[in-house]
Amino acid sequence: MKGSTMFLSCDWGTSSFRLRLVDSENYQVIAERVSDEGNAKIFENWQKEGMPEHDRVSFYLNIVRQHISALEQEQGGPFTELPLIVSGMASSTIGMTELPYKELPFKVDGSDLIMKSLHGIPDVKNPIFLISGAKTDDDVMRGEETQLVGCMLKDQAGEQLFIHPGTHSKHIVVKNGKAVSFNTYMTGELFSLLSRESILASSVKQGGDLQDPENLASFKMGVRHAAAGNLLHLLFMVRTNGLFRKFTPEQNSFYLSGVLIAAELTSFPADFKGRVILAGEDVLVTAYQKAIEIMEIKKRILGLTIMNAEEITVRGQYQVFGKQE
Repeated sequence: MKGSTMFLSCDWGTSSFRLRLVDSENYQVIAERVSDEGNAKIFENWQKEGMPEHDRVSFYLNIVRQHISALEQEQGGPFTELPLIVSGMASSTIGMTELPYKELPFKVDGSDLIMKSLHGIPDVKNPIFLISGAKTDDDVMRGEETQLVGCMLKDQAGEQLFIHPGTHSKHIVVKNGKAVSFNTYMTGELFSLLSRESILASSVKQGGDLQDPENLASFKMGVRHAAAGNLLHLLFMVRTNGLFRKFTPEQNSFYLSGVLIAAELTSFPADFKGRVILAGEDVLVTAYQKAIEIMEIKKRILGLTIMNAEEITVRGQYQVFGKQE
């Protein structure tokens, strides 16, 4: 589609796949395809097929091509000439092809991140651009670096802290327009494991709304307990909360969420007084924002800005793409 302002945004995580048709002029998502075809599942399927390494990229892109075809049918394509920009775990050891990490620091305008153009893929006509992740000496990320670029942070002399809640939450410190350090917290994965696979599974039930007064009360209690108590002891309290009928399973789920989020946020640097950018899925952002208020972190920072995960992902992808054309 010559002259088109549209591009295809592929946000490919470990456990999920998202393909979006985006207007680059205003970053509006025109259409979207979502599935559970994450890199972990596709990698397992590729191994089961016993295919050679040189066919690995084609194997992965076959999944993408199917979703592009579905978008074409829905939106009246073709979209075969649109650039396809891919970020997330697709550049990892379990992705379509492994790219090296960009070592910190990196510029938050995306100009020095690693991007690879893929050529000569059978049956794929789209120009393909794969964005790699970033690393320190002891931590790694793939996907969040692109979302940080999408925040369009101003080049400020003071520190800024980007918090991205999720399966593996990231706290990224930005100074003078560069990401200089970050830490990863397995908050979301631990919540999933505890609530589904541990002895706590029968004591919690996911669902409901944090704005419900009883759910909010149990969440607040979890946050306050974790801010002053021992995490391992508090996790067992989730079980006794159920045994002694202190909370319903749904309320207890919010208690567990509060405990884990507060345990993550206890690492918030005591001397940080800059601006915090909180970006992610709406449900998680709401919970983290509430925990930040309960722990009185908001009182000692310059300000808190909320951003949407979808918006910063597509904007970040196009910014990195534009910087490296």
